Amino acid sequence: MQAFRQLEAVAAPLHRANIDTDQIVPALYLQKPRSDNFGNYLFHDVRRDARAERRPDFVLNAAVYADARILVAGRNFGCGSSREHAVWALHDGGFRVVIAPTFGDIFYSNSLKNGLLPVRLPEAVVESILATLMAAPGTRLCVDLEAQTVSGPQGRTESFDIDPFARHCLLEGLDEIDYTLTQEARIEDYERRHALR
Repeated sequence: MQAFRQLEAVAAPLHRANIDTDQIVPALYLQKPRSDNFGNYLFHDVRRDARAERRPDFVLNAAVYADARILVAGRNFGCGSSREHAVWALHDGGFRVVIAPTFGDIFYSNSLKNGLLPVRLPEAVVESILATLMAAPGTRLCVDLEAQTVSGPQGRTESFDIDPFARHCLLEGLDEIDYTLTQEARIEDYERRHALR
């Protein structure tokens, strides 16, 4: 997993609430191996029409968001089924941060375990950010995990909370297995001491 400290990037506004994991990646693609680029399936059924042509009115199809790495969305993002594939699709699609007022619990947990930073901000703050992004496409935000802040235009800065263990793992680029391996000496010491009993 790639370490995350700070990201300054174009932010794409997805001004919708209750975006579920089936919208993020349709069930049709759940049988694909992890080695596939799940970014190809990101918002597939919302992003494309019945002929698989890109819908010009879907925000992520606009050229200005081709390199967006931050997604800002409405409340309850990632609700629905517990598919980890939704996080893979966002990550493989180039996103490292999703900002929303609230997230589906399992989606939030899966994000942290897969190197995608979910940032919770108050709904009024998110609405204000969305309004700014929609008024000025291509606006950049800065997300600083060390400082736990989101900064935008006009120098506005908002703080966010994150679990200290999840923060440590993201900062160091560790998944749970990697973290366990950093404790190998302590584990071996524990096993040695308890083998003598």
